[in-house]
Amino acid sequence: MTYSDEKSGSLLNDDVNAANATIDQGQDAFLAKWTEFRFTPLRLLLFRVAWFLVPSFLQSRYMREHVRPMRLGPTAYLDGVRGVAALIVSFGHFTTPGYDTHIGWGVDGGNYQFMRLPFCRLVYSGGAAVAVFFAISGYVLSYKPIQHIRNGNWHTFSTGLSSMAFRRAIRLYLPPTISTAIIACIMQTGIFERTQAIENDRTYFNYNVPFHIQALPSASEEFTRWVDVVTGAFFPFSWDKYEPYQWYDGHLWTIPIEFRGSFYLFAVILATARLQTKYRLLTVAALMYHSYICSRWEFMLFLSGIPLVEWDHIRGAHITPSFLGEKEAAPSRSTLKTIFWHLVSALGLFLLSQPEEEGETTPGWAYLTSLIPEWWEVEQQRYWQSAGAVCFLFGVGHSPWWQQVFTSRIAQYLGKISYSIYLVHGPVHLLICMPWQKFVWDLTGVEGNAFHVGYALGVLFSIPMFIVIADIFWRAVDIPTVKFATNYEAKVSIKVN
Repeated sequence: MTYSDEKSGSLLNDDVNAANATIDQGQDAFLAKWTEFRFTPLRLLLFRVAWFLVPSFLQSRYMREHVRPMRLGPTAYLDGVRGVAALIVSFGHFTTPGYDTHIGWGVDGGNYQFMRLPFCRLVYSGGAAVAVFFAISGYVLSYKPIQHIRNGNWHTFSTGLSSMAFRRAIRLYLPPTISTAIIACIMQTGIFERTQAIENDRTYFNYNVPFHIQALPSASEEFTRWVDVVTGAFFPFSWDKYEPYQWYDGHLWTIPIEFRGSFYLFAVILATARLQTKYRLLTVAALMYHSYICSRWEFMLFLSGIPLVEWDHIRGAHITPSFLGEKEAAPSRSTLKTIFWHLVSALGLFLLSQPEEEGETTPGWAYLTSLIPEWWEVEQQRYWQSAGAVCFLFGVGHSPWWQQVFTSRIAQYLGKISYSIYLVHGPVHLLICMPWQKFVWDLTGVEGNAFHVGYALGVLFSIPMFIVIADIFWRAVDIPTVKFATNYEAKVSIKVN
């Protein structure tokens, strides 16, 4: 839990003191009864639970302390990018059952909807968001090690890289272990079975319907399958795409890839640590090319973080805190440079807009699709979306305007809960949002524009639901996981003077 008993008690005392200061003398009797109610052990527990269920953005003290600190780090804008990408993933999975979102604008002489256009389709393009996730991971995991290498802080480099590697498995796997355990327990209640009829109703959902989660007959069988899923996900010895989480939440297929990609990146950083910068970059370029010809787009994205970080350190990108909204004046930038980096960012966004299907017949994409090598073994959209993710982050790294967007309060909040959004949006969609969407469509109808109106009303409920439940999971599971990993490492590590 994010709030300790001591901290929660402090909040309760603050509430009582505030009440005492504002309530009239005639309300003393009511206040005494209210205080007695609140501080009865069971009632106190219920109050704490109720308070915990209040989203953190409504708990102002909590927000000031945890969501957006007064001084942001030099790469805080990447947290904002990650948060927006996580929201796009959840929005995309909400959209795809009702709409054929995989094809682009103008395919087959039709499909001229505005939201199919490049840039616009990024609002629901989960594939593009995943490419951005991997590129950000490569950058963030490379940042400190490369900084220590360049500064010659070899002791800090070795201990820091060791710490990152030790904590990585806990950080990645403990939250989905808990989330899938919760799903397994819910499955045994039969709730998921009641949503199956909704999923299969083609009156409402005609396209990419989520994989139905089928419960096993007994709790013991369910537990055995859950153990197999959790242990199977922790399998770093293969480059093959492996989706053990499909039995509980198929959207978690990226977690094992994140784990393998992280350790591949750590190995490359360690192996090239003592090389001169130019030879380190040449080695990384060769490994990126090897990943490319093997169609391993995900490893290529992880490795892309190294040259991006090297370049940012070379140009002193993070020396000035001006882009963080502080009083220091920003260095002067020519208008041409500003325009150039906006164009680079726009190019990245365009490449991220590659449609998942029928790119060869999509206006504006036919030529680019023809450039994809025949030996490219994975989904075609991974090709240009991967290039777009790197290009976009490269442009954002040079653009104070973009960095201000992603260091805004909303973007930073989404960044804090981004992993939780990713973990909970699948089951929340199945359990809550799809039934709600059907209910709305039953009211509005599904013919013509009524279908779109019903969808919009569903969005107004579902996206806040994703965020609220992710906020709870963040405080209940994600934050304690980070603390546990840090404390456990400190407990078992050798103390070095």
